[in-house]
Amino acid sequence: MGRSVHQPRRGSLGFYPRMRAKSIVARIRNWPQVEVEKPQLLGFAAYKAGMTHAVVIEDRPTSPFYGREAVKAITILDAPPLFVCGIRLYSSTPYGLKSVFEVLADNLPKDLERKTSLPKNYDKEEKIARAQQLLNEVAEVRVLACTQPRLSGLKKKTPEIMEIKVAAKNVEEAWNYALSILGKEVRASDVFKEGQYVDVISITKGKGFQGVVKRYGVKIMPRWHKHRKGYRRTGTASPQKPDMMYSIPRPGQLGFHQRTEYNKRIIKMGEDGLSVTVKGGFVGYGIVRGPYIVLLGSVPGPRGRLVKLRFPIRPPKDAPTSPPKIVSINIDSKQGG
Repeated sequence: MGRSVHQPRRGSLGFYPRMRAKSIVARIRNWPQVEVEKPQLLGFAAYKAGMTHAVVIEDRPTSPFYGREAVKAITILDAPPLFVCGIRLYSSTPYGLKSVFEVLADNLPKDLERKTSLPKNYDKEEKIARAQQLLNEVAEVRVLACTQPRLSGLKKKTPEIMEIKVAAKNVEEAWNYALSILGKEVRASDVFKEGQYVDVISITKGKGFQGVVKRYGVKIMPRWHKHRKGYRRTGTASPQKPDMMYSIPRPGQLGFHQRTEYNKRIIKMGEDGLSVTVKGGFVGYGIVRGPYIVLLGSVPGPRGRLVKLRFPIRPPKDAPTSPPKIVSINIDSKQGG
């Protein structure tokens, strides 16, 4: 007789319902409380170019390979500067934050018309004056930033717009900082630094409608038995009255979900993307020409997907603060042959 195997079902019930994301661009729903010495943006956005591997010196004291060379997978992000196109003020209510006022820049990019309608005859100074009168009611300051895909390796022109929280000691300091960068570009090096941990938020690869075996890892039924209704299915679908149990594995959408991966480490940042672009360019993406970010490990989503980076909401304890020593980054072609 064969040994019985006890194992849990695949697929966490924490992700329910498993339906397609509302947008191909992820949304940051929470921002961490960060104590900063000077005003600081808490997020950035970049495009996933591809993956390769690097040889680094392990700098975690708890690792058995501490001080030795280790080969690790890395992800290259194409990170052109963001353009700060507006400021949004929020007040605190019993039902959460509520937007109370908004100030836009007067030199908005032309490509922004592809995404939304732009105001005409906009009086920026009047809006700033009105916003300053409301600062006593404001609980949080965020900036509206748009991507500049023309500066990336993508063949697209339409920018994406995102909110980024401004961390500061008080609201007035956050407002003054937001006002100082309004209508200007912000680079990844202005927000993050090498060796820092970040949270990565993105939309995963879409795999369409899939069955329970691929979606949840349900065991395939034996071929020799009289399974006239199929093999790649569940044996029973729970009681039908009063209703089918929601926890039963069922076929449906797989992938194209918003996911957050915590504590991804930035091991390198730079301005010349050609130095980390593999020979022949990244498959399906091309060449990274401008600023770039190198993350340790993988990130959700296919190549070309917009990836949002955020200050860690639950940073690791006793983590190294300085970047690891990089021996080499592999830039061999990924096209085979």
